[in-house]
Amino acid sequence: MGLSARRILSNARWSEWNPGRLTVYLVGCIFFSIGATFFIVSDLGTDPLDVFVLGVKDHISITIGIGQASVALVCITSWSLWNRCRPVVSPFITFFLCGSIIDLLLAVELAEETHIHRVGLMLVGGVLCAYGSTLIIMSAIGIRAMDLLAITMVRRWRWPFWASKGSLEALLLVAGWLLGGPVGVGTLCFLLSVNLLIQPMIAATERLTSITNLGLPTRTSVSAPEAG
Repeated sequence: MGLSARRILSNARWSEWNPGRLTVYLVGCIFFSIGATFFIVSDLGTDPLDVFVLGVKDHISITIGIGQASVALVCITSWSLWNRCRPVVSPFITFFLCGSIIDLLLAVELAEETHIHRVGLMLVGGVLCAYGSTLIIMSAIGIRAMDLLAITMVRRWRWPFWASKGSLEALLLVAGWLLGGPVGVGTLCFLLSVNLLIQPMIAATERLTSITNLGLPTRTSVSAPEAG
């Protein structure tokens, strides 16, 4: 099942958020937040979005939160114009929810309590971020802004998801690095592991569980013309 712009707008209504979908979404946010926390604590490099934001922050006076929200706004605006529909606000709910969970996990020092070596934290963090993104996409609730744009690239250009999202994050990574943002081994780990794992994880979750994929188009739906 694919996710057209019209379906995204329909799924954004609170009336469409049934308990099953909402549970998948919230579990996805928790997994993603734990993974992001592990990445932060590993201190081996940040994700491409933060590389860009920190690079920009070196040149103009902004907070990391404002920088991330600005990138999300650009992605949502691009998605809206490309699909000729009104913007969605649910990605910002995910943005603030995951941010709040990460703040809480850092405060209780969850990653430190695991006593995992920081390389292990980086690797586990990548897997958790990928699976968190998988569940959020499958729920079709609050899909993160960059993922929305990547899904449109999958539908319009017939690209695999890893190439669509990877190209967006690689663009942020290069721009951030040129602006002076910090790049480490964790940055490359995030870029490769998260982007490569999401689509296989969606396929495996569909096959092994009763969770329905309402987000990323399957091969069949990608090849079909868009309705409406």
